[in-house]
Amino acid sequence: MYTVEVSNTSGNVFEVKARENKFIIEPSSDNLSPGETLLASLGSCVALYTRRYLNNAKIISNGFSLKLEAEFSDDSPVRFKQIKVQLDLRGIQFDPRRKDALLGFIKNCPVGNTLKGNPDIEIDLV
Repeated sequence: MYTVEVSNTSGNVFEVKARENKFIIEPSSDNLSPGETLLASLGSCVALYTRRYLNNAKIISNGFSLKLEAEFSDDSPVRFKQIKVQLDLRGIQFDPRRKDALLGFIKNCPVGNTLKGNPDIEIDLV
């Protein structure tokens, strides 16, 4: 089980704690917005699964990068209507015949599966 705590410290400033890590969400500043942290979670998950695939396939890589873009819906409820993930493998000796296997593997990251699965979200007042 994962546990994350979010505290409203003042105005629109929120401190997020996960284990021993902390970061600030403040949509109206240079800090991350909630939407950006969602994209960061998805991107990190895809990156982790990409790294696992490359390691398991014994494909040598000094690194790769991802770019995520999201667009809000025009209708209610407010949500991202589309998220695009671009995986840049330039500089990696990657056999194009492995593309489908790589995509199949990384599309199974838990964060992506959660977003696609429309999870039940329960909110309680305590």
